[in-house]
Order: sequence, then structure tokens, then C-alpha cells
Amino acid sequence: MVLVGMIPRSANAVQLANPNSEVLRQGQALSVNVSSAIGLQNVLKTNLGPRGTLKMLVDGSGGIKVTKDGKVLLSEMQITNPVAVMIARAAAAQDEVTGDGTTSVVLLVGELLKQALRKVEEGIHPRIIADGFNKAKEEAVKYLETFKTEKIIDREVLVSVARTALRTKLSYKIADQITEAVVDAVLSIKNDDAPIDLFMVEIMKMQHRAATDSRLVQGLVMDHGARHPNMPKKIKNAFVLTLNVSLEYEKTEINSGFFYSSAEQRDKLIESERKFVDEKLKKIVDLKNLACSGENSNNGFILVNQKGIDPMSLDILANNGIYALRRAKRRNMERLQLCCGGSALNSVDNMSVDQLGFAGLVYEHVLGEEKYTFVEECTNPKSVTILLKGPNKHTLAQLNDAVRDGLRAVKNAIEDECLVAGAGSFFVGCNLFLQKFMMNNLNLGTSRLGIEAFAEALLIIPKTLALNGGHEPLGTIVELLESFSEDTVLGVDITSGSVCDPELEGIFDNYRVIRQMLNSCSIIATNLLLVDEIMRAGRATLKNTPEE
Repeated sequence: MVLVGMIPRSANAVQLANPNSEVLRQGQALSVNVSSAIGLQNVLKTNLGPRGTLKMLVDGSGGIKVTKDGKVLLSEMQITNPVAVMIARAAAAQDEVTGDGTTSVVLLVGELLKQALRKVEEGIHPRIIADGFNKAKEEAVKYLETFKTEKIIDREVLVSVARTALRTKLSYKIADQITEAVVDAVLSIKNDDAPIDLFMVEIMKMQHRAATDSRLVQGLVMDHGARHPNMPKKIKNAFVLTLNVSLEYEKTEINSGFFYSSAEQRDKLIESERKFVDEKLKKIVDLKNLACSGENSNNGFILVNQKGIDPMSLDILANNGIYALRRAKRRNMERLQLCCGGSALNSVDNMSVDQLGFAGLVYEHVLGEEKYTFVEECTNPKSVTILLKGPNKHTLAQLNDAVRDGLRAVKNAIEDECLVAGAGSFFVGCNLFLQKFMMNNLNLGTSRLGIEAFAEALLIIPKTLALNGGHEPLGTIVELLESFSEDTVLGVDITSGSVCDPELEGIFDNYRVIRQMLNSCSIIATNLLLVDEIMRAGRATLKNTPEE
């Protein structure tokens, strides 16, 4: 997708004899900015809401991605217009901070500039409108504090929050199924005395079966398997040893070599090197025999090593019934401790059974030429895996983007301890609030024009939701404005958060997403509104003239 904008002619081209040349010059630059913002707005507005359409991105190598995620579109679209690039970057930053709201920011910025252009064309100075935008933003944030719902965030509420976020990215059937997995994943890693770290939720993708087969694994899924054919493929009640020890011949860190004068010396050198590794293996086997003795004689033993294991060492481990993984990823070593318990060891000396983790089930899954190791049935795991399945890469990419937003939405709800009624209800209520604010404060002066434009721009969100849902937007907005109540918003009781209509489901937005959205859109719109000329920049080279 390429958006190309026009650069307006310089102010020198405007006739200075015209008394309105200054206004014309400002209006000309603003009209270019508005046209760029509206162009980006028209691209993304059809994506908003659960009934939004999809976009197909095609890169230079022929790769195709089908998505409706605003963050993905703004990050991967080829945008050439400088104003559109500025809006896209600011909206993408909204997603990095809060995890949602990119499309809404683009829509609000475009509508704010559109409303401001109407005022500028009537002769109003842009500074007056900008001051009104800032005042309206402050009042809108105050209204948000009274509009939010503070309540106990339990699992049922979190399911509603996750469902609201996922249904805007996926079909209803798939979204409702993944909702449970997303909520349970965040609740599993949640600690009362520490912030939620979403990196402890591993997202593993398998191009296999259908998207409805995606599920939550209460443990860890690693994208590699054992490197020996005689190792067991399925182990129940397994002790897990996490190591960071090399079990293969090591090369020296400096350039060095060994020289020998006879075959006997060479054999002796190889024997001494092998003996060094065999001593490490003997200690691991002794630990396995100690752990799997007595009442635990039927238990298995798993070795996950971050460094390498040579073929001879694999033979020894396989002969002793040990399932060994080599060259495990460092992030998986940390997650493995959170899943199974135990400690990560950097030496085989002084190992004990207390340093081992435990998993109820460990098995290997072979998919084509790839192997996956599942570590499941862990006791109270603090790191889990969301296993995404799909028939093709497009489905997996779409699922991955949606799950990422769903995890952030649940995390935000837990940390905010409050919610905002969704489906555009806040923007309808804020529009009425700002209109009432202007009626009750007659001394606002010229800033009233900016507040009026800000209030009108807020309705772009419910208008777009209605349009994408197949409804007549203007009639829907009039109906919402007339039926709006401070106690009930679109079928949701604000005070309790319960659903008034049994046929409706709770639709909630994150508090921090709305708050960040109000701040971002007003700042971007104000900066673009105060641009009175667009010029091509470049580095000038100053030539020093020799002194005479």
C-alpha cells in the first residue's frame, strides 16, 4: 500500500498583495495535512470493530499477509507521505505502550483535522482551535475518570475483556475458543507481589490441523526433540535436570595445538579427553539412579542442556534411559524452572535431588521433519505456552497477532483494576459531556470552537462501528445520543458492569487504552494543525571563501 502526498507550493508563490495571503497559506498547508490524514484514515477505517474487513499486504518478494490489526498494517505498509508517516508512527507507539487502539488513533486524528479545517476555512486561526483541543482533552480525561467502572477483576470479567479484544481480530468461533486460553495463561503467570511479565507466556506455532485446535499447555513446548533414536518418546512422572554444561569436546579459546610423536601418545590424549567428559556423564547417571530409586523407581529422567552433547555422550545417556535435549534456548531454560521447579546448574559437582524439577508428562511430537517436546502436567506452573495451530502460515500469523493483543488486554485490566464500557459508548457519552460543558461555561471564549470540533470528532468511532456493522451511521448516532443514560450504556450497567439485556455480552475496553488514545490524538492533531508550510529539507554545504 503506497500513499503519496502532494507538497504544496512555497509561500513565495502566493501573491503578497492579497490581504488574505497569510490565511490562504495556512489553509493550504492544513488542507494537505488533512488530505494525508484522511487518506490514511480511509485505509484503516474499514478494519475497526468485530465486523471490520481484512487487508492483504504483499511485499516485494511476493509474500502475502492477510490481517486487520492496525499495528501490523501501520508497521508494514509502505507509506511515503511525511504526514501519514508521522501519524502511523505515533499510532504504532500507542500499541507499544498499551497494546491496542492504533486504528482508533488514526481515525480520531483524521477527524480532528477534518473538523479543524472547516473552522480554518471560515477564518479561525489554528492556534485558537489548538487551544480548544487541549481544553477539550483535559475535560475528556476528567470525564473518563467518572465513566470508568471500578470493580473486582475476576475471571469472568477478564473473559469478557479478552473476548472483546480478540473478536476484533478473529472470527467469533475461533476468538471465543482462544479467549479461555488467553485468560488462563495470564492468571497462571500472575504473582501478587510482582508485575505481570507476558514474556513468560510462550507462543508456539505449529502448521498443523485447524485453528480451532489451538490450546493452552500448562507447561512448556520446545521446538526440538531428542537427538538419539533409542531415547524414550513418552515419559510420565519425570524428574527434570536443567544444565548449562558442555558434554562434548571443547575447543580452546586461543589458537593452540597438541603434538605427539607416536600413535600411543595420540590414543592416550584421546582417552584423557574422553575421560573428562565421561566423569561428567557418570555424575549425571548417578543422580538419575538416586532420584529414580525406591518408590520413584518407575519415574523418568529428563536432561535439558543449554550446551552441546556429542554422539558418544548421547549413547551413554540413552543406554541409561535418560531423555536428553541439547542446545536448548536460553529463554526456555528460565521458563523451564518456572514450569517444573528446580534450579539451573552450571556444574555437575555437588548435584542433589532437591535441585531437580518435576513434570507429570513429557513426550515428543514429530511433525514432518520437525520435532517438538511437550513438558506438561506441571504443578502450579509460572510459565505456560499457548499452542497455535493452523493449516497455513497466514492463519498462524493472524492468530499470533490476535493473541498478543488479547494478552495485553487482560494484563491491562488486571493492573488498572477498572474497565470502560465498550462499543463506542465512551465517545458518545463524552460528546454529550463536552456539549453540556460548553453550555454551562459561557466564558470559554474562542476556545469553544476547538471544544466543539473535538466533541464532534469523537463520534467518528461509533459512526465507523455502525458503518462496518451494516447500519446507517447517522441514524445510529442520533439514536445513541437520544437513548444515552449515565447509568446504562449500550446494554451494559456502568456501576456493576452486568449485562442488562440477556442477549448481549459484556463488551469492555481498557482504561489505559482510552486515556492514551485521548492524549495521543490531541497531541498529533495539534502539531499538524500548527504547521503552516511544508518544505523539502536538506543539508546545505557552506563554502569558505579565501580571505584576501
